[in-house]
Amino acid sequence: MTTAVLETVSPALDLERVRAEFPILHQEVNGHRLVYLDNAASTQKPAAVIEAIARFYRRDNANVHRGVHELSHRATEAYEQARGKLARLLGIADEAELLWTKGTTEGINLIARTWGDQNVRAGDEILLSVMDHHSNLVPWQLLAQRTGAKLRFLDIDEQGRLDLSNLDELLTGRTKLVSLAHISNALGTINPVEEIARRAHAAGAVMVVDGSQSVPHMPVDVKALDCDFLAFTGHKMLGPTGIGCLWAKREHLEAMPPFLGGGEMIREVHLTHSKWNDVPWKFEAGTMPIAEAIGLGAAVDWLSDIGMDAVRAHALDVVGYAYERLSELSDLTLYGPSDVELRGSVIAFAMDGIHPHDVAEIIGREGVCVRAGHHCAQPLMRRLGVSATSRASFAVHSTRDEVDRLVAALDTVRGVFA
Repeated sequence: MTTAVLETVSPALDLERVRAEFPILHQEVNGHRLVYLDNAASTQKPAAVIEAIARFYRRDNANVHRGVHELSHRATEAYEQARGKLARLLGIADEAELLWTKGTTEGINLIARTWGDQNVRAGDEILLSVMDHHSNLVPWQLLAQRTGAKLRFLDIDEQGRLDLSNLDELLTGRTKLVSLAHISNALGTINPVEEIARRAHAAGAVMVVDGSQSVPHMPVDVKALDCDFLAFTGHKMLGPTGIGCLWAKREHLEAMPPFLGGGEMIREVHLTHSKWNDVPWKFEAGTMPIAEAIGLGAAVDWLSDIGMDAVRAHALDVVGYAYERLSELSDLTLYGPSDVELRGSVIAFAMDGIHPHDVAEIIGREGVCVRAGHHCAQPLMRRLGVSATSRASFAVHSTRDEVDRLVAALDTVRGVFA
């Protein structure tokens, strides 16, 4: 890859330096340089994240909060500092409102099992959308089954954008909760969650936002969103697996019962009853993923050093270029908005007459990694009238040259099926 190409991609980023910090990118697959375009599923990790985890295990490995020895002090300090880093990234003034979870899935289940069980009753309504990830559908289905609540759904238009034309009809006095993806993992659509939150609150409902695809790729401020809950996942934002966060307004956290029982989440334990710890530890039972939290904190440091505005600008450039190149291919159907300003870092597509799994497998032989399948969004696939799509998803290290590699690999697919 030449410097000229790198400079064309995004003058705001030194892409040679950025790419140099991802050890996994510097390899070949079947004799081809790796092109990793599966970032919506899981991102690669810069060396700073890998080293932060290794350093913890080499130097500071101990449980947090419970020990009085030096290693426990150091582990606790790094663990809580990581929480503060995430809070600052999201404009959270009270970092105790930020809970560690295993990821978005656990975060949404936590809301459903605590706030939901406490507040939702038979006849109440929960508003979702046809584009949501299974992790933002199944927990609410289970809540509806437990309580007798009714699920209602926003539809999409022909561009894969939420259809808000009947939102006021869907938001009724019975609506208790609205839960939506900020960015669709399968379409790339950026949803107007700020407007929806405003209208949900006016109807007396709380607003839950799945930030899995937004927090890693663009500036996100909880005050601007004015949601009640925001869940996101670390491994999609250059951090480790097994760690994520749930932010909630303190008024909800104070009123919600614990999600899991055990060590750390208690203040006093008696044989027949217990008193709960303060927020956030009330929701962090047992030994938490300490090294992973510290690794996620290192990922936030890395992203903050670049700046989330620059991360978003780079995504717009690469995704815009990808959409332009892929739109030129007459045998491709692209899904989601044609306006890249309304897109996250995802482009889903299908080749005429060729199954997406075959597309992904064949281009994978040339070192181009994309995802194929229903992307944990089976209701959306049915709404689109397909069983699966191929999905290219980009990150801060992605380049226009890699887009060209994707386009060239698709030509190989045509050759196989010619």
